[in-house]
Amino acid sequence: MFDENSGPVATEDLLVAGETCWRVERADQHAVFIDAADYFAALKGAVLRAQRRVLFIGWDFDPRIRLDPRTSGRRSRDRLAQVLEDAVRDNPELEIGLLQWDLGMIVALNRGLAPIVLLNRRTPDRLTMTVDTHHPIGGAHHQKIVVIDDCLAFAGGIDVTADRWDTSEHLDRHPHRRRPRTHHDRGPWHDVTSLVSGPAARAIGDLARERWESGTGKRLEPVTDAQLCWPPEVEPFLTDVDVAISRTRPEHGGQSLVHEIELLWLAAVAAARRTVYIESQYFANRRIAEAIADRLREDDGPEFVVVNPETAYGWLDEKAMSPARAKLLAMLEDADVHGRFRIYFPVTAGRRPVYVHAKVLVVDDRLLRIGSANLNNRSMGLDTECDLSIEARADDPRRDELAAAVTGLRDRLLGEHLDVPPEEVAAALAACDGSLVEAVEQLRRPTGRSLVPIDPPELRGVDRVLAETELLDAERTPNRWQRVRRSFRPRLRRR
Repeated sequence: MFDENSGPVATEDLLVAGETCWRVERADQHAVFIDAADYFAALKGAVLRAQRRVLFIGWDFDPRIRLDPRTSGRRSRDRLAQVLEDAVRDNPELEIGLLQWDLGMIVALNRGLAPIVLLNRRTPDRLTMTVDTHHPIGGAHHQKIVVIDDCLAFAGGIDVTADRWDTSEHLDRHPHRRRPRTHHDRGPWHDVTSLVSGPAARAIGDLARERWESGTGKRLEPVTDAQLCWPPEVEPFLTDVDVAISRTRPEHGGQSLVHEIELLWLAAVAAARRTVYIESQYFANRRIAEAIADRLREDDGPEFVVVNPETAYGWLDEKAMSPARAKLLAMLEDADVHGRFRIYFPVTAGRRPVYVHAKVLVVDDRLLRIGSANLNNRSMGLDTECDLSIEARADDPRRDELAAAVTGLRDRLLGEHLDVPPEEVAAALAACDGSLVEAVEQLRRPTGRSLVPIDPPELRGVDRVLAETELLDAERTPNRWQRVRRSFRPRLRRR
């Protein structure tokens, strides 16, 4: 589609294998977890029911965290390390492997964690925690994947580590939202991940086993004889639906660059007709911001609503990402001649900022993407990432059902932030003639839970230099925006 020699060719689908995604596979069932409380509880049950193999592929793990603190019972039996040990002890055929980014392990050690305890259990041959050192300098293995028996796969933005657990109520204080060692309340945390079964899960299993072999040198065969393993407590979001897997894989160790996630972002911006809803930990990718700016200048372009955290997490991230966000928002303010761009951060009932770690993209009633990739440069070309998407294609006989699911999830997310039911979001949209910007502005409140506009600071000194040079988050991919835009331009007309 974006071949250098043949030039761009218009396409009717956003999800194109080999371009904007790696593979498109059928999911027997598909679920979405908003915030980590329900995800961790479902993960615990799935691990304990696993038959042959569980593979964790992650940026960070903390074996001390509790997975389901809302249930009764001994706290120690609910901790990740104990759950894993119980699983292999109770099932002599089960193997569990955890593959973690090597620098993430150093961070873990600095916060007082000794993950080596996992290797000292009574079944070290069937419970393995190891680190992956195969990445470019400065790069991270940022995927958040758990595959169970190659028939069930979790993938999205939630790390199985400390500071992630929270409910969608995002209380100012929560008794279960505690750090393992200090027991301090980290604060409210918003996140999203997804779950699939069937061929889509087997495809993610292929990706996880590839990562395991790359990181450890050991090849694992697929699990082929496991029974159906959908968690009985999880209600599917959709059934019998195509799911696309998009990746970022940096050029390293003889492997070529894969930047399907970036191409999907650009295609989505190019194809959007009415609304683009974004949740991301950062807003620091110049190329995508420039694509958004192009659409904002159009007389009949789409609206963009972005939900970010108020500030980045940690000093280094703040220095790398906040100046970049301020610079890009200034550019978008100049481009937004029709008033179609807004960026907010959520707050609790007591107006405490909610940290946004989710990575979600919703385009019109057509595309839903949930993954590990942030809206920054490193997620597009330096780190390893995995995103899952569903598309309500025009020629799909179930298009209306899929479209309703896509917009329903968007309205649920906005309803969580605005403290209203999703039906009220949908009603506000209808009353505002489909304007997402006007609907959010109508529902925002000056007190209690709500969304607050982000007012970036004026860049000065070191921050200005960092923003101009992109020193801490450089671009690493070829610019395909104009080519992608021409490919998807036939779909710019509104329905």
